[in-house]
Formats: sequence, C-alpha cells, structure tokens
Amino acid sequence: MMISKSEAVQVIEALRQGRPPQRGVDAYAVGNDKLMDSIVRFHLSGMGERGIIRFISGSWGAGKTHFFRQLRDVAYNNDCMVSSVELGKSEAPLDKFERVFYAIVRRVSTPSCYRSGVFEEAAPFGLVLRETLSFLATGSRTAPKSATHEQYDRAVNALMADRTIDIDFRKIVAEYWRTFVPDAVEPSIVEQKRAEILQWFGGEGTVGSYRRRYSVNKIVSKDNAKLMLQSLAALVRLSGYRGLLILFDEAEMSFTAMRNTQLKDAHNNLLSLINNVEALAGLFLIYATVPEFFDDPKHGIVTYGALAGRIGKPSDRPPRALDTVWNLDRIETSVADYQSAARRIKAVYATAFPEVVGDLPADAKIDDVVRELNGNHPKSAPVRFWRVLVTGLVQHLDDYLEGEVRPAKRLYEDVMDSVKDM
Repeated sequence: MMISKSEAVQVIEALRQGRPPQRGVDAYAVGNDKLMDSIVRFHLSGMGERGIIRFISGSWGAGKTHFFRQLRDVAYNNDCMVSSVELGKSEAPLDKFERVFYAIVRRVSTPSCYRSGVFEEAAPFGLVLRETLSFLATGSRTAPKSATHEQYDRAVNALMADRTIDIDFRKIVAEYWRTFVPDAVEPSIVEQKRAEILQWFGGEGTVGSYRRRYSVNKIVSKDNAKLMLQSLAALVRLSGYRGLLILFDEAEMSFTAMRNTQLKDAHNNLLSLINNVEALAGLFLIYATVPEFFDDPKHGIVTYGALAGRIGKPSDRPPRALDTVWNLDRIETSVADYQSAARRIKAVYATAFPEVVGDLPADAKIDDVVRELNGNHPKSAPVRFWRVLVTGLVQHLDDYLEGEVRPAKRLYEDVMDSVKDM
C-alpha cells in the first residue's frame, strides 16, 4: 500500500505511542494477507448482490482494533463505504437498534472522506450525501458547495426511482440536497436546516414537525430502524459504491452489564439481523467481541439456543474468510512475520522523514533488533508483542538517528514501562 508523507507521519506518531493508527495500517501489517485477500474475493466483491455477516472473537489485546483498521483500509481501497461503531450501553446499545442505526449513520464515510481525514469528524454523513448528490447529478464524486436546479432535479429523479429505498428516507435526502440549490433556502439558516434534517436519522423531534416541514410520515424508530439500514445500503449502492462495510466493536464485556430484558432485546436484534442479512444487499456486517460472548453461561449466546445455533463457536484454528466466526486468538505470527512488518515500518518511517533515508539501519540490523525484542518477551506477558514491536522499533529508529542506540534489553524494558498501562 502506497501512502503519502502526511499519512506516513500519522502512522509513525501513532506507533510511537503504541496504538494502531487511524489510517495506513495496511502499509505495514503482515500475517493477514491471505485472509484479507479471501475477504475481498468472497465478500467485498459480492456484497452488492447479498448481505453478509461475520463475527470476530478475540481476547483483550488480540488485535481486534488493528484488524479492523486494516480491514477498513482494504474496504476503502475496494470502493466501499465504511462505518465503525462501538457497541455499548451509552452510545449504541444493541438492545435499542434505532440508536445503533444512528451511530452507523454518524460514522459512515466514503473513501475520499477517509483519505482527506474527514472520517474522523463527529458527523461526516452530510459529506456522504453531498458526494451522492454530485455522483447522481454529474457522475463525479467531488462534494459540491452548490448545485444548479437542473443538477438537483437529475439527482432527485434518480433517487426517487429507486424503490428499494424507503420513501421517507428518499424525501429527507432530497430535502438535504435542496439546501445546496441557490435561493432554495434562506442563506442565514442553511446550516441550521441541514443539521435539523440530519437529526431525522436519529429519530429526534416529532413526526408532526417533520411532516409539516418535509412531508414525511415517520421518523426513525425502533420499529423501522432495520428498514432504514436497508435503505442506507441501497443509497450507498445508488452512489456507485460496492456497498457498506459496518464494523461493530463491542465494548469489552459490555453485554455482561445488561439487565435480562436488555440482553434479551439485544440477542433478538442480533438474531433478526442474522436471519435477514442476506436480503440486505450491499451490507457487510462484522461483529467483534470477546470469547465470553460465545460461552458465558449467564450472558453469552449459549443462553439463547436459536442465536447460538446461527452463529456457532470460534474454531480452534486460524481464521478463514468463509468461517462464520474469525478467531483472532488462533492467528500464529512468526518471528519472520514480525521482521517483515518491521521492514515495512522502516519504509513508512522513510516516507515520513525522507531526509534521513540514508541514515537508517540496514534491514539485517532491523531483523536483529526484532529477534532480540521477541526473545525478551515472555509468552505470558500481559502486553501483546505487536505493541512492543511497533513501539520499540520506532523508538529504535529514533535512537539510531540520534546516535544513541539502546541495547535491545534496555529498549524492551523502557517500552514495557510505557505501554503496560495503555
């Protein structure tokens, strides 16, 4: 994966702190190449024809965040939109799917949003709608600052012709687009109007107020949230993309904090998604959680036979794309894999700081440092070696340029002191 100098700087700064970067994970990740290739082949390439759901099982520190960010890079590079949602009792509890839907909407972004860094904003969905307006009106995905009456009419006609999208969903999108037509809305209230329209997707306000302003007959609710998700997927396809990848990351053990009624509603919503996902063309859902989600006798899916039967259990082998559950705890990473990743990180470092390329250590020396760091890291350590590797390597490159290289054992101890509490 080729990345720009600014992206490379962001990657190195994140790795120096021992955390996966927001962008550019695919530039240095190794060990998942075969799985990622299979995900593209079996899932991303066919998501416009059917909906897909997969589950990830991984203990704390198994690399779920790293995996998700690598997969997000891959999805954007394969012309998909992506939404990353952390499921939890505050923002997006699975027992209240209307709030999950709103979280999906607020976090969805296009490849161009991602590359520009806009996906990090709190509400990029407005830019998504602008890109869709431009694509339907002109064939370009450049988000416009305004649209002519002719362009607006062309886009709305294409939108209204798509009957797979809920009619009120279509009306709301058209009203948002109308704010880009000169003289259609008083300039002083344009931003207020856009914010009000986007609140519809969160079920905020009353049906009566939206009916008077926008001629719709409903707002997003518990009863129609899954229908709205289907409409969102259809809008993504109408925009010319393959589909929408939704990355659900369940907050660590959040399901254990639910009351019995909440847990039942959450399990029912999940079962409903699984049972209907194939009809949701354009959606690829991935649900990441901890092993206890599958086998906890009080809160796990083993308490709900129908759900457990549909999902199954994590396999005791490395994950394959066609598995229902991908078990990250069974991914085996060799020293050679770590060394390959380290060489890639060195290349990213060189992209970030091209003026020092000639001063960086040779690959053979990089291999030696990785081998020594790995030899100092016990298998029972609470911190995963990947974090030690990326943090230690960036610090080693920094040391090398300063001319004060720490012995590998001292470097390892310093890195462990800095990352053990993260």
